[in-house]
Amino acid sequence: MPIKSETITIKINDKKIKVPKGTSIYKAAALSQIKIPSLCYHPDLKANAACGLCIVKIKGMNKVVRSCATEAQEGMEIITHDKELYETRKTVIELILSNHPDDCLFCQRNQNCELQRLASEFGVRESRFNKRLKEIQKDISTTSLIIDPQKCVNCGRCVEVCQNVQDVWAVEFIGRGFDMSIAPAGNLKLNNSPCIKCGQCSAHCPVGAIVEKDEVETVISALMDKNLYPVAQIAPAVRVSFGEAFKFDSGDVITKKLYALLRKIGFKAVFDTNFSADLTIMEEANEFVRRFKKNPESLPLVTSCCPAWVDYLEKYFPDMIDHFSTAKSPHEMMGVLSKTYFPKIKKIDPSRIFMVSIMPCTAKKYEITRSDEMFASGYQDIDVVLTTRELVRMTKSAGIDFDNIEEEESDLILGSYTGAGTIFGATGGVMEAALRTAYNLLTGEDLPNVDFKDVRGLEGIKEAEIDINGTKIKVAIAHGIGNVKDVLERVKIAKINNHEIPWHFIEVMACRGGCVGGGGQPYGVTDEVRKKRTDGIYTDDKKQVFRCSHQNPYIVKLYEDFLGEPNSKKAHQLLHTKYKARPLYMK
Repeated sequence: MPIKSETITIKINDKKIKVPKGTSIYKAAALSQIKIPSLCYHPDLKANAACGLCIVKIKGMNKVVRSCATEAQEGMEIITHDKELYETRKTVIELILSNHPDDCLFCQRNQNCELQRLASEFGVRESRFNKRLKEIQKDISTTSLIIDPQKCVNCGRCVEVCQNVQDVWAVEFIGRGFDMSIAPAGNLKLNNSPCIKCGQCSAHCPVGAIVEKDEVETVISALMDKNLYPVAQIAPAVRVSFGEAFKFDSGDVITKKLYALLRKIGFKAVFDTNFSADLTIMEEANEFVRRFKKNPESLPLVTSCCPAWVDYLEKYFPDMIDHFSTAKSPHEMMGVLSKTYFPKIKKIDPSRIFMVSIMPCTAKKYEITRSDEMFASGYQDIDVVLTTRELVRMTKSAGIDFDNIEEEESDLILGSYTGAGTIFGATGGVMEAALRTAYNLLTGEDLPNVDFKDVRGLEGIKEAEIDINGTKIKVAIAHGIGNVKDVLERVKIAKINNHEIPWHFIEVMACRGGCVGGGGQPYGVTDEVRKKRTDGIYTDDKKQVFRCSHQNPYIVKLYEDFLGEPNSKKAHQLLHTKYKARPLYMK
């Protein structure tokens, strides 16, 4: 029988409640449907009590305490809201605003800013304090992220997620007192730091201090250029998160509404990255089976779909490059096909194709020019990457009633997909999709049950052993870069000591939950939201006629008409890439 957790009884605003022992006052209040204001607290992160807004009173204490970092104790009597607490919190907000730019109308977080919302909720209508701004320039050195230190509220969220969750250490606090500000490590430019562009800093920032590089205007200009033939693709995780900005719940699958939306916006063809996820599996699963059978010393094979992880590998683990799958990510495969295969069939000049990827990820913006292989079509294979958030803004500016838009189909030639393609959006999905096809490659048969539930879920590192007709395949799945480091260190130790490798196949995703929790997804992600989005992904998987990549008839036709066979010379020219060691810091 499961062991019941010990509970304690406390009073919040004269109401008795029971909470698990070890619960913070902040979380206990939430369990009692009481919201305590905060700018620094985030459920993903360790509480640091930085902002001072979550103060509460405790009977018998002559001082207020910060509820996010104070554990509730048996018999505590807590007051979360009264006149004095209200006035103190309002003053804190006013003081923060005195060091914050008044450019809300021009800010990317306008109407989606936690400081702006708190100022409105507390009725801050004028400033009682003199304005004093830090004289620090924006950092626009990367193609993915922009840092605006003037807007930083010193909440510490970006530092916590970058250093202690991702273990990248690309940003830190520089200076002290009023002069303290967020900056890349060593006060370098972000592009010269260890930053891997995962965007978790921007996803956790409460204000506009770290945001993605906005390229909506570039796309709008392309859509209006009569000389161009604009096409778009949507990533697996976008279909279960985009609707949150409208009237849909997290996890609602709105794929066909997105197809219709992109056509109404002006794209002439709409593809689905799920199709090229199926293609990725054909390349990657064949690569794995070849290594497993003929070159086992080259194992483990590590997946290569996540560009933030690729950047991390090249900077932190260049000695592991030989273990990395050479298959490009799905959206890059789609990019090269959109400028080779598609124009050949449609008889369009490939120079006119303008490919836009709608991604849950900020690192994808970096990936499109990462190496020469990203120009395999003879052109830049992907012209622009928009995050889910950017497409939301673009949709609203276009005046489209997305809630009531009628569903449409994709352009099936590069849009038909299987369930294996769609589960790429969740941690464990790439591994599960690969195993479905690897089974077929090893046995010549299809699985009677394609669900590998051992590789699913939000546990940071998942391990499983798969029995394929007596052949044992050991796999690991890691999400969140901090967990990835642990997995790779175990592999390195095994190899150094000539021990058996712990796994044959490893899936890696830089963001917690995988792409459903990507750095370009709608704000406010929590594990509850990640779970709902993941559930939507697997619902989409189950609805598909085909659930294994090798069963996709359009993938079969692509190989027959254009690529030849998986891992062929042409496939390698178009669909594979190379890696190289990169320095952690650049001058």
